[in-house]
Amino acid sequence: MTTTVRPREPRVSVVIPARNEARNLEIILPMLPAVHEVILVDGNSVDDTIATAQRLMPGITVVQQTRKGKGNALACGFEAVTGDVVVMFDADCSADAAEIPRFVDALVAGADVAKGTRYAPGGGSDDITVIRGLGNKGLNMISNLLLRAKYTDLCYGYNAFWADTLPTVGLLSSTLPQPTDGSMRWGDGFEIETILTCRWSAAGFRITEVPSHEKLRVHGTSNLNAVSDGIRVLTSIMHERRRAREVAARARLAPTPVRARPVVEPVAVLDEEAAA
Repeated sequence: MTTTVRPREPRVSVVIPARNEARNLEIILPMLPAVHEVILVDGNSVDDTIATAQRLMPGITVVQQTRKGKGNALACGFEAVTGDVVVMFDADCSADAAEIPRFVDALVAGADVAKGTRYAPGGGSDDITVIRGLGNKGLNMISNLLLRAKYTDLCYGYNAFWADTLPTVGLLSSTLPQPTDGSMRWGDGFEIETILTCRWSAAGFRITEVPSHEKLRVHGTSNLNAVSDGIRVLTSIMHERRRAREVAARARLAPTPVRARPVVEPVAVLDEEAAA
């Protein structure tokens, strides 16, 4: 069996999807720790999002997303990654940059994925309403039942993972064109966090939950709709369950491949709060 050696001091790539977030970038970019690269994925902003980012961080990599939606933006950003570890970071000031080392430490300690959770000790949220909280709880229960998992925060978007896991996840290619009716392709929207979690779980990756505190958006308004996006998340869970079964069925019929086993240089292992 071949092995993939993962470094104890990985190069960290921070991917930030943004659309009209110039005022928030003024706050978050100076707070980021020193990393290998920061990739800003611009969603056709009409303000000075790109100019602001380049002024504050001259070495920032700017990528234009190819369709609409957060899922497509992240896919475009992931394709530009050159580091060992990918950190998904929102541009609305809700993510705490000081938590990035915590996510990276969990990966270096042996996890394939460090999944943020607002519901573990040390985590929390200044933004979850009663309706959103009940919705998240219900979606968590359904996903854990169907995926046979124990996640505490399915829909949270603050996550980090080893870049070598991306080929297994198989996200929708950014090179596909925008649908002619202006709609988004499946996976291009806010359901991306659910799709990633489902595919990480189906792939058998080791997932460690990391406590995280969600802050309030500072400037602008969120594009998230609790009802419509909740329905997309629920649909994603069912879709990904069917997909996982189809992949498993094809795998049973195909010759058994020799799968590379990721190896991290020895360090003290953190307690894992969630397993795929």
